[in-house]
Amino acid sequence: MDSQTFRDQLQARWRERLGPLWKSRLAAAGGALTLGLVALGFAWAADQAMRLFGALVDRWPYAPLALTPLAFALLAWLTARVAPAARGSGIPQVLAAAGDMQGAMTRGLITLRTAAFKIAATVAALAVGASAGREGPTVQVGAAIMAAAHRWLRVPLTSAVAIAGGAAGVSAAFNTPLAGVAFAIEELAAAYEQRLAMLVMAAVMISGFVSLSLAGDYVYFGVVTETLPVLRALLIAVVAGVVGGALGGAFSRILLDGPKWIRPLKARPVSAAAVCGLIVAGVGVASRGLTWGTGYAAARTLVEGGHQPLLFAPAKFVATVATSLSGVPGGIFAPSLAVGAGLGGWIGLVFPHDSGGAVATLCMIAYFTGVVRAPLTAVVIISEMTADRAMLMPLFAAAIVADAVAKLISPERLYHGLAKGFVAAAAPPATSPSNAESSSDEAQRRSEDPAGPGVIPPVTPLHAAVSPERLGPRVKPEDDSGI
Repeated sequence: MDSQTFRDQLQARWRERLGPLWKSRLAAAGGALTLGLVALGFAWAADQAMRLFGALVDRWPYAPLALTPLAFALLAWLTARVAPAARGSGIPQVLAAAGDMQGAMTRGLITLRTAAFKIAATVAALAVGASAGREGPTVQVGAAIMAAAHRWLRVPLTSAVAIAGGAAGVSAAFNTPLAGVAFAIEELAAAYEQRLAMLVMAAVMISGFVSLSLAGDYVYFGVVTETLPVLRALLIAVVAGVVGGALGGAFSRILLDGPKWIRPLKARPVSAAAVCGLIVAGVGVASRGLTWGTGYAAARTLVEGGHQPLLFAPAKFVATVATSLSGVPGGIFAPSLAVGAGLGGWIGLVFPHDSGGAVATLCMIAYFTGVVRAPLTAVVIISEMTADRAMLMPLFAAAIVADAVAKLISPERLYHGLAKGFVAAAAPPATSPSNAESSSDEAQRRSEDPAGPGVIPPVTPLHAAVSPERLGPRVKPEDDSGI
């Protein structure tokens, strides 16, 4: 017996000796621990990539006009051939995977191959000036790692695995444990129940512990101490909610309908990516570097009461739209927060005597809510990222108003709308008439199908796809934690 066979048999016996409950707990703990380490490495690599690009632009200011379009085209080409499921943010892929875990693994939505490519491609995109973030990709990477841990221990894959991995990804990316739990509840509320709650909280706790142990108890945007009188804050919250919600809803509408508007160009995805890259480069050069990367530094300056040119918000908006439509891997969390903070400069013109940092914070949550249409998650994320509890009620007001306004402009939530593309990819192909006539079974199926021949069955809505029944079989009452 060779050594490899012996190791395989030893691992198989070890897995068999572990009970189902302990295997589930070990998979959740191991996946969350691994994710915490990977998320920290991802964050470091992303920061280094942006520093490298900044050094390049300092030496050759116009180099992005050639580099960025070519790099976007190359990344789009590589993504289409190596890991098609790695394109874009990553959160839509997790939503689609939660509805069909086995199909998700087959299509590569949350596999380690896709996760590895996602990290490398996102870092590469940031290294050439893409207006993207690492937070959405970390959600997809988290779901992939959690799924891999469960598969390795032969624990059944359920929707809870993807949801918990994604929630842990949010926690690790922002150092915001409560936001990870809120994300799981709000984005997939139809699937929420007790055993999912325990799995999510365990994954968030472990990945957050890793982050805290290695990176320290940092606050993403620093501690915000500026406040406003309650009535004044509520007035500004309503104004910010209307403006931010409208612009955030417009951003979502562009991303959801954009492929329809540029259909001829999207037939050549590499060329489309190059055009988008040229737009990103042009905006970045014209704005003297305001739009490169995540926008974290500019947003932090605004939240802390500093100033940025009024051009920052519209320029960052355009650059983020172009990056997102290009199809290269990269998230929209951080750029959306940056655009919202930049919007605070414009709203500040209406309220010149009020705290600039507080106004920027309210505009940030308003725009972010308008984009993602998840007000609870937005409030928790912003409050944790700024360590600001005094502004909690105005933050809720701005988020509620922004969500209502954004819904008028873009009725469909962004991540759920984008997820349909990944869900639809699993739909069975239409049957040609010739093949149908050659099969009596197919003829019988067509006779019973009121939709007629060659019609793809409608895609199951996401909220139904991740209903509690699809979370997997219930365990015994004493084991109802699911971890």
